[in-house]
Amino acid sequence: MHLVRGGVVDEVALVEALDEGKVLFAGLDVFENEPTPAIKVLMNPKISLTPHIGAATNEAQDRIGTELAEQIISLLKNE
Repeated sequence: MHLVRGGVVDEVALVEALDEGKVLFAGLDVFENEPTPAIKVLMNPKISLTPHIGAATNEAQDRIGTELAEQIISLLKNE
């Protein structure tokens, strides 16, 4: 199994590799054209699409909350 981020993989080449049997299956949670993946990606039976939940950890949510609070404070201070 090999994992890569969307935009790192050429989705057209991935579909071709799947069709040619060079790649057996792919699972994607981010896409080159967010939020509307190409129809060939959406409809390919050898590609599993899942929601991107990398930021769903407690640590990530805490970090996002802190960053947002800092940005709001900065805006209110006109910085």
